[in-house]
Amino acid sequence: MHQATGLESMLRALAERHGRPPASAPAPAPAQGLANPPRRRCRTIAVAGGKGGVGKTTVSVNLGMSLAMAGREVILLDADMGLANIDVLLGLTPTRHIGHLLDGSCGIEDLLLPAPHGLKIVPAGSGTRRLAQLGNGEQAAVIRAFDDLVAPPDYLLVDTAAGLSDNVAMFAAAADDVLLVVCDEPASLTDAYALLKVLSRDFGVRRFRMVANMVRTLGEGRQLHQKLARVCDRFLDVALEFMGHVPSDERLRQAIRRQSAVVDLWPSSRSGQAFKQLAGAVDTWGEPERLGLDRIAFFSRQAAAATGW
Repeated sequence: MHQATGLESMLRALAERHGRPPASAPAPAPAQGLANPPRRRCRTIAVAGGKGGVGKTTVSVNLGMSLAMAGREVILLDADMGLANIDVLLGLTPTRHIGHLLDGSCGIEDLLLPAPHGLKIVPAGSGTRRLAQLGNGEQAAVIRAFDDLVAPPDYLLVDTAAGLSDNVAMFAAAADDVLLVVCDEPASLTDAYALLKVLSRDFGVRRFRMVANMVRTLGEGRQLHQKLARVCDRFLDVALEFMGHVPSDERLRQAIRRQSAVVDLWPSSRSGQAFKQLAGAVDTWGEPERLGLDRIAFFSRQAAAATGW
């Protein structure tokens, strides 16, 4: 596997500095077609990557649009505060962003920006210093604002920023699930491990799912997952499930240049098919684990009503 020489030893060295006893990860769930019945409540999925440049935003956009094309109600939150680019990736021109929500000039419903196939975007400002420096209280206010939606969607996807900032950790911890995007680079794996460590140690997140991006084959994707999962099994008390792969594909690169989703322009392409399979797998996930009462969570009032807290 390309660039893999010495990779496990690098991960092991990182783990030994910050590790803890292992727990076994369950076998990956197969990707299946979307079922017809809607979910009882909104499921919130944070798409994270640790390292920048792994294709996290591309995965967020195409996964969200795949779910929307299959009839799901989907909102995609651009949580890369200050360096937002989902609107750019889809060729959209927002007139409001998260900053307007925080200063009280609009509500969460006013931010919903329509995208193709019924997907809705909540944009964050790009090049806005204030948004790049949000405090924990302001981040919590954004999370709690989703309780004000009149009709919660089937899915809220949260495209987090790169790195290990409080912004990334807080938005990921507030979600029902964390989908980790990893590519075949040593820095991608080590940064992904560091993110898993922080979220499990400091926020109590114990279950993660992973998609291998920009790999040649499903086999390479599984090998990438196994390298990270072995270190997690040894040093972290987390489960890391393999959710599939997105192959390197010229059609995907062309779609990015055209400011469109590949599942919209070329749904039968290799990457388009992979995103549809990922959406099918997501739609078969079981009910999320109950959130701890001390955690700030998206749609907390809805979750409380559904679970009887």
